[in-house]
Amino acid sequence: MSRPRSPIAPPQSFLWTRRVVLTLLAAFALLPVYVMVSSSLKPLQDVSGKFQWIPKDLTIRPYFDIWKTVPLGKYFVNSLIVAGSATALSVVIAVFAAYAVSRYRFRGKRVFTVTVLSTQMFPGILFLLPLFLIFVNIGNSTGVELYGSRGGLILTYLTFSLPFSIWMLIGYFDSIPRELDEAAMVDGAGPIRALFQVVVPAAVPGIVAVAVYAFMTAWGEVLFASVMTNDTTRTLAVGLQGYATQNDVYWNQIMAASLVVSVPVVVGFLLLQRYLVAGLTAGAVK
Repeated sequence: MSRPRSPIAPPQSFLWTRRVVLTLLAAFALLPVYVMVSSSLKPLQDVSGKFQWIPKDLTIRPYFDIWKTVPLGKYFVNSLIVAGSATALSVVIAVFAAYAVSRYRFRGKRVFTVTVLSTQMFPGILFLLPLFLIFVNIGNSTGVELYGSRGGLILTYLTFSLPFSIWMLIGYFDSIPRELDEAAMVDGAGPIRALFQVVVPAAVPGIVAVAVYAFMTAWGEVLFASVMTNDTTRTLAVGLQGYATQNDVYWNQIMAASLVVSVPVVVGFLLLQRYLVAGLTAGAVK
């Protein structure tokens, strides 16, 4: 005997429509992944010809060749250092800046907030030539080589991720009751101690969301990395172009390398997904 239907339950037509739409969206999202995986397991001659949905010959050799065709390991280390450093600096600076804006009154506070947010409206390519000239002039004047170095690329990515990180953490810190800070200060804690002992533990989801955003921005960026790096400091996003030579394009290795370099971001996103969702939701609504 079937259970009685709840009067507030959605109609069957809505349920079936939702299932069909979600199935189509899942297929649309997973189809490119299947093409990448299947192509990475094919010999080069099979990938270069007509695409076959079911591979005839499977091989894992492309996953070994990707480390020999180009110095993928060096590019991986460069990307990890640059993205990790840019993320750490962005989080530390954003925490202090957002705490000051959220908890203190000062002249120009609204102008500062609007200015920080307005920088996100401009396309990144507008900053390419100015940053290039600034780095070159600094190198010529002081001897500090920022152009072509990891440090210069870290500063470049910091200019992208920091404004959004500050703006997002301001909204998150505003959602944390000020009474927590006041209670810590009554117990003898100063502003810095109250920040790290009270506010930061309560703002972990927001900080994680900022860290994930900063890391993903630096990890997959191509335009600035192609201009601001050389053969020694080249990152993964630019290094993948090495699989395309004048004579041939190693499509199977490109697909295999793309899957390999996506693993850190995908694993990190899956592990921090609940913090990321909570941080984005709380930080977007004051």
